Amino acid sequence: MRTPRYKGVVDGLAAQLRAGRWPVGTRLPTHRELAAREGIALVTATRVYAELEAMGLVTGEPGRGTFVRDTALLAGQGIDEQAVAADAVDLQFNYPAIPGQADLLRNALRELAAGELESLLHYQPHAGRIEARTAVAKHLERRGLTVDAANVLIVSGAQHGLAATAMATLQRGDVVAVDPLTYTGFKVLAHTLGLELVATTNLDKLCRRRPVRAVYTMPTLHNPLGTVMSLTARKRLVATARRHGLLIIEDGAYAYLVEDAPPPLAALAPERTVYVSSLSKSVATGLRVGYVVAPEPKPIERVIRATTWNTPALNVALIRRWLEDGTVDRLEAHKRTDAHMRQAIARDVFAGLPFVSHPASYFLWLPLPGRADHVAAALARHRISVATAEQFATTPVVPQALRLALGSVPVPDLRRTLDTVREIVES
Repeated sequence: MRTPRYKGVVDGLAAQLRAGRWPVGTRLPTHRELAAREGIALVTATRVYAELEAMGLVTGEPGRGTFVRDTALLAGQGIDEQAVAADAVDLQFNYPAIPGQADLLRNALRELAAGELESLLHYQPHAGRIEARTAVAKHLERRGLTVDAANVLIVSGAQHGLAATAMATLQRGDVVAVDPLTYTGFKVLAHTLGLELVATTNLDKLCRRRPVRAVYTMPTLHNPLGTVMSLTARKRLVATARRHGLLIIEDGAYAYLVEDAPPPLAALAPERTVYVSSLSKSVATGLRVGYVVAPEPKPIERVIRATTWNTPALNVALIRRWLEDGTVDRLEAHKRTDAHMRQAIARDVFAGLPFVSHPASYFLWLPLPGRADHVAAALARHRISVATAEQFATTPVVPQALRLALGSVPVPDLRRTLDTVREIVES
């Protein structure tokens, strides 16, 4: 089969880009200029740049042009996050831990080993044993969410909970309303399931134009911005959801960090809200125990059966013990203090810059005066890993910004690391 001529243009430009013919950030010829130079149609020139962008060699910005992209960044700058280099300082992921957690685990395992273990070797109910579901329900009461244990499902972390919810309630092609910046894990999930994410700041207006099926939101504490939705805005969202028959998917993964937050959406509209959270951030990321609260749990329970059958019994037994004896409450209180301290350091370092954050957040959103990929590449050369806005953006135009995760760097190293970030941003 004959190779289309435009493929030769793609290959030639790709080779030049990989060879470094143009410096990173160089604005390439316009589509019209490329078409004239190569003797191809304008629509074909657009296709050439689209293929180069799919290769990760260029980035297109509507209204501004097509730019040479830095391909030397640490892994994890796109939609699929990857592991941070072993010798890099990690400002990309949050896995907050406090001193003594390993001893807590060691002691809990000893106590479990002294008891009855036979039941942990067998299959568990798909939604979890009622004792664990009851422990979660009691825990949620302290977040202003009163639920029946029968509506609680135990899952293998919040990401599994989101996946199970989407698989049970949505279909390929469904439109899901999201914020212009949203959790990257939900973007990956939507891409995998064939859902159309539509960014909006006016949900009612969007619903009048498009057949929106659901809205995904993080009212307490937004990732990546660290904002908290007001009670007025929550009531407005609920009213819109009821008016248009929307499903609300509420992500509460970081809600434990904010005391005295407005009530969850699941408390305001329990008949149409699926609440998803986990103990990964408040306890430990490695245990992978989360939970879903759903008005109709059976469809989600069937997805749990189809995906994992049940959350590992040993992990659930540990979490149930810690929920019941107050360990989870103590860990969450300690981590709230830790987050406040880290956020105070970050706010001091970036004073005078236009950052966005919350005093209790493990995140800081840092808009930039120049290109984020340039800054991220410079930081990578200093062995500092950061996330750019590209991971979180759901709009055609991606803002130039960094999300800095503050929860993984040892406190004694945090200020020095953030000082380096500021120096590079300002330079």
